[in-house]
Amino acid sequence: MAAGAGSGSGAGAAGAASVASLWSEVNRCGQNGDFGRALKSVNKILQINKDDVTALHCKVVCLIQNGSFKEALSVIHTHTKVLNSDLIAFEKAYCEYRLNRIENALKTIEGASQQTDKLKELYGQVLYRLERYDDCLAVYRDLIRNSQDDYEEERKTNLSAVVAAQSTWEKVVPEDLGLQEATYELCYNTACSLIGQGRLNDAVKSLQKAEDLCRQSLSEDSDVTEEDIEAELAIIHGQMAYILQLQGHTEEALQLYNQIIKLKPTDVGLLAVIANNIITINKDQNVFDSKKKVKLTNAEGVEHKLSKKQLQAIEFNKALLAMYTNQADQCRKLSSSLQSQRPEHLLPVLVQAAQLCREKQHVRAIELLQEFADQHPEKAAEIKLTMAQLKIAQGNVTKACVILRSIEELKHKPGMVSALVTMYSHEEDIDSAIEVLAQAIEWYQEFQPKSPVHLSLIREAANFKLKHGRKKEAISDLEELWKQNPDDVHTLAQLISAYSLVDPEKAKVLSKHLPSSDTMSLKVDVDALENSHGATYIRKKGGKPVTENQQKEQGQGDVKKKKKKKKGKLPKNYDPKITPDPERWLPMRERSYYRGRKKGKKKDQIGKGTQGAMTALSSELDASKTASSPPTSPRPGTVTAVPSASTSNMIPPRHQKPVGAAGTKKKQQQKKKKGGKGGW
Repeated sequence: MAAGAGSGSGAGAAGAASVASLWSEVNRCGQNGDFGRALKSVNKILQINKDDVTALHCKVVCLIQNGSFKEALSVIHTHTKVLNSDLIAFEKAYCEYRLNRIENALKTIEGASQQTDKLKELYGQVLYRLERYDDCLAVYRDLIRNSQDDYEEERKTNLSAVVAAQSTWEKVVPEDLGLQEATYELCYNTACSLIGQGRLNDAVKSLQKAEDLCRQSLSEDSDVTEEDIEAELAIIHGQMAYILQLQGHTEEALQLYNQIIKLKPTDVGLLAVIANNIITINKDQNVFDSKKKVKLTNAEGVEHKLSKKQLQAIEFNKALLAMYTNQADQCRKLSSSLQSQRPEHLLPVLVQAAQLCREKQHVRAIELLQEFADQHPEKAAEIKLTMAQLKIAQGNVTKACVILRSIEELKHKPGMVSALVTMYSHEEDIDSAIEVLAQAIEWYQEFQPKSPVHLSLIREAANFKLKHGRKKEAISDLEELWKQNPDDVHTLAQLISAYSLVDPEKAKVLSKHLPSSDTMSLKVDVDALENSHGATYIRKKGGKPVTENQQKEQGQGDVKKKKKKKKGKLPKNYDPKITPDPERWLPMRERSYYRGRKKGKKKDQIGKGTQGAMTALSSELDASKTASSPPTSPRPGTVTAVPSASTSNMIPPRHQKPVGAAGTKKKQQQKKKKGGKGGW
């Protein structure tokens, strides 16, 4: 027993020495960053003591450092009794965060009993991914205020990123946090914030500063190549291209986007955004290129790199591209998916309506829009504007006017009033147009009586009524305008003209307010005007310039010289003794001595008559009929003439019809009719 005990004691001492050496190995590897070897030593320790809390904790850390987040989380879940939540809370939350289980990470952090600084750092990252920017801002402010270490610059960078996100996605005007733009990351985030505020020129300056700082900081490292610098600058150049696109310089933006894609950056989120922006530039053109760019937006991990609004914008553009490429089912599928994610969002419904219109289903499109407007009254105005546009496209202007007048929040706006009056005038419905103007004037009279829009509407109403002969109805509007501005002579003249048809006495009374003719006449010295240099020289277009001598002659009032008439030219055989023919100017047929042309003189000449006809003279000249000419054999296919037939009664060959030609033609026509249009 004693020996046995001694032997056992020696083994225990050897095991303790082995564990100590393993721990020293773990410590040394951890300091050197060799977490692979450290993990092997920890596993050996756990073989000796499987429930060693420190060894288990070290194993989780080693797995995290090696990027094995699933294995680390599995170890935590397997040893929950040993590894309590307070001890391992940060490591567990970090693994969940890296595995994109953001909601689980949030629960783990909030469930920890003690909020350490590193947990707060992670908490800020989780809140940013969940797009809870107000809470995230508060966390980073607290961290910056209560911590002093080497990571202060990174916290400020994260804080500026939160401010930029608020400005871009929530349209919140950021407060000045006093952050100095010492690094290119801070400059970049400032530029993003300025883009969200619409200050594009200032954003360009910040991006240029960010590029300079980035090149300067990276060039100090000798191991960094030019390609590495360009890859790091890709995100800055992407924002520059986006600003160019917003400013309308689409060609320059497209060129810069393509340059970034050629670099093949590893950031899938950046590639997805650039591809989406190229698709928006292409629109319904260059569809083949857009289809290639869509593949970049479908890369693995994109959904974890972009915000929800960015992802929705990409899906929306995919639906539009499907519509442009006539993929109706795909378009409906994508738009329905977007609508299920955000039922209150307007764009998916508009895409569905547009697709229905492309399929000539205008009635169904209007029903879809009306259904959405009933479910979401806050979006009714935009929906009704779209419905009115569809009605106008169908040519139903009156229905479009009814829809527009049902938009309560816009019916008094000058733009809406102008559109309705124009549309009613097109339909020749003057009464409805006047009613629209009257309702708008009443609204401004009640809520904004001193508004310049009010007087402008009254002026337009009066002019519209006068234009369409409604002078009696225009009187009240003109009186209101004259009351507001008694010195307006034009309005007073219109008012007198309107009263002259309705109440002449009132017109006479008002005419006394008109200024006298002496005050209205122009005081012009006529003599001075006539003697001025500007009235003495007028050059007519295409005429010859007048010389000084001619001006003097005109100024002296000399009698105009008569133009000499040129003598007419006489014919060469002119005889002055013979009286010329008084009818020489008339056409020959209209002269009294015209007797017409004589006929029959050239009756028997060769070449006259129908083609092939035989005349007496031609028969005399025919050598075949003379006695000296021997008979010739007939040509093949010819018929010899019958000598007894009279040449005067012969039918010329051109007038002869082939036998059976008419019958054949009729048969062909009948045969053609028999088959019908198809030709069978």
